[in-house]
Parts: sequence; structure tokens; C-alpha cells
Amino acid sequence: MSNWACFVINRRYSALSVQILSFSINCSSTMMSETALRDLNLLPKSERTTETSSKDILTKPYIEQTGENVRGKQRENIVSLVEPPPMNGKEVDHSGPEVVVTEVEYIDSDKLNDLEDVDMSLKMLLDGLGSKDWVLLCETLNNVRRFSIYHKEALQDILDNVISLVVKALKNPRSAVCKTAIMTCADIFKAFRDNVIDSLDPLLVQLLLKSSQDKRFVCEAAEKALIDLTIWVSPVLLLPKLQPYLKNRNPRIRAKASMCVSRSVPRLGAEGIKDYGIDKLIQIASSQLSDQLPESREASRALLLELQSAYEKSSVLAPEQDTSSDPPHVHSWEQFCESNLSKLSAQAVIRVTSITRESLVSGL
Repeated sequence: MSNWACFVINRRYSALSVQILSFSINCSSTMMSETALRDLNLLPKSERTTETSSKDILTKPYIEQTGENVRGKQRENIVSLVEPPPMNGKEVDHSGPEVVVTEVEYIDSDKLNDLEDVDMSLKMLLDGLGSKDWVLLCETLNNVRRFSIYHKEALQDILDNVISLVVKALKNPRSAVCKTAIMTCADIFKAFRDNVIDSLDPLLVQLLLKSSQDKRFVCEAAEKALIDLTIWVSPVLLLPKLQPYLKNRNPRIRAKASMCVSRSVPRLGAEGIKDYGIDKLIQIASSQLSDQLPESREASRALLLELQSAYEKSSVLAPEQDTSSDPPHVHSWEQFCESNLSKLSAQAVIRVTSITRESLVSGL
């Protein structure tokens, strides 16, 4: 064999060897990569590198959202973000597939217009008050207010039924319904006055509750209705209704009842106080003097001052004079307290009325 032939054979052999070596290296690299990947998959996620985690995220399947899915998701987010409880007359209605925000307008009594169709409104009144549609219920309650202002004689025969349905509305969990019912109570008190006394108990307990433990704008409306109650209903009839609540276990209810009593007694006048019994009234006032809440104590002090002023200024309230002495002896306020109250209660009443009177004199 010539030297040239040997040279050619060696070159071909060398090229073939290089190809075989390259193929072997690629196979080894592939096997190592598969082994490393398999080992890596066996590791917990917390031990994997950031780069691998990022790749895991990127390789997760992506699901394309259609326009309908996106709108549905957005609607779900809106529902979840809307606050269910009503805020200052704004109510959220969740009954339908979409959220509807309804705003209730609270109309003052002097701004309520007369009814357009009195007969039709009267026929629809009781059904509307019993409706489960809270918007219709609020509208019907405002119609009751209109009847009370403009056509109270039309309600006279169905007043008891109307009041029982108004009481039901006062218990409604929707604040808009509750406040509208409270405003309705105030107009009923003004229109019918002493005629409501037989149906007053369920109204009174609800107003005392609402004025003491509900949302602020509901409390304010209930307090105003209680003030109207003490203005328009005779104190002779109202005071016996209020007395049981002065001993209620709820201190807030006791305080609201005490404030109502304090506002009612001055309307009695000297003759009315005498007829009702000033000894009863001073016992009521002294019992609230050491009550838990300051509102109750303040109402008690105001009532005691009223009784003291009436006692000292009116001869009809003073006990019969001792004519055997010269000049006739007149019992003082202090003596009156001591003769009608326990020793400790009398001392507390005398101290309160004396301090308050002295402060008023010094203020002058």
C-alpha cells in the first residue's frame, strides 16, 4: 500500500472517531440533564431555586377568559364589595342579579304634599303597610303621614290596624323603613293625641328601644318622636305608661323614660301635680337620682327642681297649715322631702336642689 493511500485512510478514521466521540458526549449530556431534572422534581418546592419557580409559573396552563366570564367576575366583585347595611337612607337591594342602590328621601312633615287620590290611597293603605316590598312600604308609611296631616278623620276607623302595622315596620331590619315608621309615629301623635293612648304600649316600647340602641340617625328620629309624644299626649295619661320603664333592666331605656317623665310633669301645672300626687312624683324623681347613666340623673335633677319650684310657689301643693300657731306654720321643702322620703333619699334630694338653686342664684 502506498503512503498516499495510508494517509487517506487515517484521515477518514480520525473524522469518524471525532463523530463517534461527539455523539457519545451528547448522549451523556442528555442523560445527565434528565437525571438532574428528575432529582430536582423530587425536591420540595421551598428548596427549588427562584429561576425554577419562575419557570413553573410560566409553564402553568393559561385559560383565556371570554368577555362574558370577565363581566360575570366583575359583577361578583361588585356584589362582594357593596356594604349590605343601609347608610343614611341608602338601601342596597340584592334581590336581583345586579346590585341596585335605592335612596330613600326623608320628608319633613311640613313639606309633605296632600294625597292626589284620597279614596284610592285609603283602599291601598293596609295592603301597602303589610307589603314585603320595602320601597312600597316606605311610600305607604308616608301616605299614613299625609292622612294624619290632611285627612285624619279617614284613619279614625282603622287607626288600631294602622298602628299595629306601623309597630311591625318599626321592627323592620332596614333602617330606611324603621326611620320612616318613626316619623310616622310622630305625625300620628300630633294628629290623634290622646286617642292613641289605648294603642300606645307597643309603640312606646319600640321608640324607647330605637332611641337607645340603634344607628345614630334612627336614634335621633326616635328621640324626636318621644319629644312629640310628651308634647301632644296628656301627661296624666302618659305618665302611668312611662312609669314601668323607669325600672327596666336596660339603663338606656330607663334614661329615655326618665327624660320623658321630666318633660311631661311641667305640663301638669300646679293643680295637675296635686291631682297626680306630688309625693308620688318626688319618689319617682329620687329613685332616678342615683341611676347608672348621666342622662337619667340629669332628668331626675330637672324634675326635682320643677317639683321644688311648684311646691314653693303654689299654695295648693303645700300641706295644710297649722293654724294653732301664730303665725301659721308652713312646711318647708326640706320638711316635705323628709316626710315623704327615706332619710338617705331625702338628704340626697335636698342636697341636689340646694346646690342647683345656689348655683342659679350665684349665676344671676
